[in-house]
Amino acid sequence: QGKLVESGGDLVRPGGSLRLSCAASGSILSINAMAWYRQAPGKQRELVADISSGGSTNYADSVKGRFTISRDNAKNTVNLQMNSLKPEDTAVYYCNMWVRHHNLRTQGLWGQGTQVTVSS
Repeated sequence: QGKLVESGGDLVRPGGSLRLSCAASGSILSINAMAWYRQAPGKQRELVADISSGGSTNYADSVKGRFTISRDNAKNTVNLQMNSLKPEDTAVYYCNMWVRHHNLRTQGLWGQGTQVTVSS
């Protein structure tokens, strides 16, 4: 029943910045973990960053110091601020959330993906 809508993907020069956003909708009681994944052509999908309901964060080593994940519980959104972008950051980025609905059922949701291309 729930769905995620992503935005913010774009073409950007190396060293540039982008901010991705993902908003959840539906009969949501609460959202536990939120995360961003990415998948480049010919490569496996990898976890980029995640954030717990309490705000604790984890990052892939490749993005530490450059990316920041955050959440806005009032808006049911998760964001990913990406700075100092590198060509190897080029990928389709997917948000993921574990949502509990008002009927108390849980559902793992994925966004449709947003393309980030870092190139000169």
